[in-house]
Amino acid sequence: MCGIVGASAQRDVSAILLEGLRRLEYRGYDSAGMALVDDGRLVRQRAVGKVAALAEAMGETGLPGRLGVAHTRWATHGGVTEANAHPHASSDRVAVVHNGIIENHEPLRERLVDAGYMFTSETDTEVIAHLIAFYREQCEDLATAVRTAAAELHGAYALAVVAIDDPDTLVATRRGSPLVLGVGIGEHFVASDLAALLPVTRRFVYLEDGDIAVLQPKTFSLTDIEGQPVERPVQESELSLEATEKAGYRHFMLKEIYEQSRVLTETWQGRLGEAGPLAAAIGPEAEALLSRVKSVHIVACGTSYHAGCVARYWIEARAGIPCNVELASEFRYRSPVVPDNCLFVTLSQSGETADTLAALRYAKSLPSGANYLATLAICNKPETSLTRESDLVLMTRAGPEIGVASTKAFTTQLVCLAMLSGMLAQPNAAAEVVARELQLMGSSIDAALGLDSAIAELAAAFVDKHHALFLGRGPMYPIAMEGALKLKEISYLHAEAYAAGELKHGPLALVDDDMPVVAIAPADDWLEKVKSNLQEVRARGGQLFVLADEGAGLKSGDGMTVIDMPHVPESIAPIVYTVPLQLLAYHVAVAKGTDVDQPRNLAKSVTVE
Repeated sequence: MCGIVGASAQRDVSAILLEGLRRLEYRGYDSAGMALVDDGRLVRQRAVGKVAALAEAMGETGLPGRLGVAHTRWATHGGVTEANAHPHASSDRVAVVHNGIIENHEPLRERLVDAGYMFTSETDTEVIAHLIAFYREQCEDLATAVRTAAAELHGAYALAVVAIDDPDTLVATRRGSPLVLGVGIGEHFVASDLAALLPVTRRFVYLEDGDIAVLQPKTFSLTDIEGQPVERPVQESELSLEATEKAGYRHFMLKEIYEQSRVLTETWQGRLGEAGPLAAAIGPEAEALLSRVKSVHIVACGTSYHAGCVARYWIEARAGIPCNVELASEFRYRSPVVPDNCLFVTLSQSGETADTLAALRYAKSLPSGANYLATLAICNKPETSLTRESDLVLMTRAGPEIGVASTKAFTTQLVCLAMLSGMLAQPNAAAEVVARELQLMGSSIDAALGLDSAIAELAAAFVDKHHALFLGRGPMYPIAMEGALKLKEISYLHAEAYAAGELKHGPLALVDDDMPVVAIAPADDWLEKVKSNLQEVRARGGQLFVLADEGAGLKSGDGMTVIDMPHVPESIAPIVYTVPLQLLAYHVAVAKGTDVDQPRNLAKSVTVE
C-alpha cells in the first residue's frame, strides 16, 4: 500500500527520496510528499496525484537537506487532499511518515487537543506527529521520544521520523507493517520495500516488530521497544536493479506475463526428484512432518485465495486428504474447529498481507488441544513477517512483481501448490506424475504466450461492454474467478465468474447479446459438461469466447469464438490456461486506456485490514 523512503546522509537526499518514491509507485497511492531538515528548519512539500506532481511542485532544484523522509499515501483516514498527504508535521519541528492504521487515534487526538496541539488533517498519522513532538520536549533525544510514543500506539504501523532538534538523525520503527534499512557508506536509508533503495545500496537490515532504528550518516543502531540493544544481520540482496525495470515492454504487467515461461521453470528446479517433489525444499524435517498430515487448511486473500481454491482439487485428488480453503479476512473472526494433524498453509505474494498475517497469528494462538500440526508459508519475498513466523516456508521464486494485478506471482504459487500436493501424495504414483508433468510446463507456457496477437484482437469485443461472465468447471472454476478478477482490476469492467454448472441456477438470466461470456474448456473430465453449458449460452444469444483444448472439437461459429489452446496434461492445465486470461485483461485495459500497472483504488501490498 503506502510507501516510505527516508535517508540520513552526507549529501543532499531529495533526489534519492524522489527516485525511491518512483520505485514504490507500483504499491498504489493517491498522493505523495517529502520533508527534509535543512539548516535548522523543516522543509515540506506535498501533492495530490502521482509522484510526478510532487516532482513538479518541488521544481528543478528539489528541496535542500541531508536528512529527510518521503511517502506515497493510499487514503484510509480522510480523503485524497494535500492536507491529508504525508509527511505530517507538528509545529514545523517534527515530521512523520506512516504506513498502517492507528486504532486508538481518536482518544489520542482528544488528549493532544487538550494539550494545545492544532490538527490540520483528518488522518490518524497526524496524531503520531504531535505525540512524538509532545514527548520530544520531555526526552533527551528523538529516539526516546519515538519509543515512548510508540508504546501508546495501538494497531499496525511503520514509522520514519525526523526533527529539527536532531539534525542528522532519522528514527524508524515498525509493528505489523514492513520496514527495511539500507546500509551505505557514509549514509543510511529506510524504506517499506528494498526496491526503493536499490539505486543506492544492496545491503539491507530487516526490522522486526518493536525494533527502534536510529540512523545517522556514519552509523546505525537498533533497540527493542524497551530500549535494550538488539542485533539484526546485514544481508546482501540478490535482486538486480534491472529486474525492477520494464526492459522494453510497454507495461510491467506485460513484462511479468512474459517472464512466466522462465520463472515457472525456476520455481520447480532443484525441487523435483524421481519419486516426486522433494519435501526437503520446505525444511529439513518436512518429510517426516508431512507424512503425519491428515488434512490441510489454506488461508489467503484475493488472487492468492484463487490459487488455494485450485490446490483443493489437487490435494484431495492426489493425496486423498481433505482440504479447506478460506479467505483470511473471514477466518480470523471465527472459531475454527481444527482436525487432528492439520497443516495450516498461508499464501501471500508480499509476505506482509495484513489479513493473512493476522490469520497466521490467530491460528498459532488457538488454545491447547485445537492446535495445527504446523504452519507453512508460500511466499514470493524472503525475510518477511509471514516467512519468519511460519514453521515451514516454500518460496515461489517469481522475482519482483511491480504491476498491481498479480500475474507471475499467482502462477508460481500454483506451481508451489502443485509440488505441495505431490509431497503430500508420496509415496503414491500421483507424486511422480506431478514431478514429470511440471517439467513439461515451459513449452506449454510459451505456446500460450504465442496466442498474444489473437487475444489482442478479441479485446475489441470487450471495450464497449459493461459486464462479462467467466465460466469454468472443476479446478478451472477458480481460474475463471482469477480471470474475472484480472479484468475488473485493470479495465474497470464488471466481471463475475461462476461454476459453469450453476448457469441454470441464476446467472443465465444475465445472458444476452450484449454480455460477453468467457469459457475455459481444457481436455479434462468436465469437457463434455462444459460443452453442454456452452450450448445453454448460445441458445440465449450470448457471445461466447472459449479457450479450448485444440482437440476438444470446438470450432468458431455464430456467437462463438474459439481460441485453440495447446494440449496439456490435466494437472498443469490451470497454470497454462491462466496466461491467455491475463493477456485478455491486459489488452482490454490497454484498449480502454486505463492505468494498467497502477489501477485506481488498488494497492500492491495490502498491509492494512
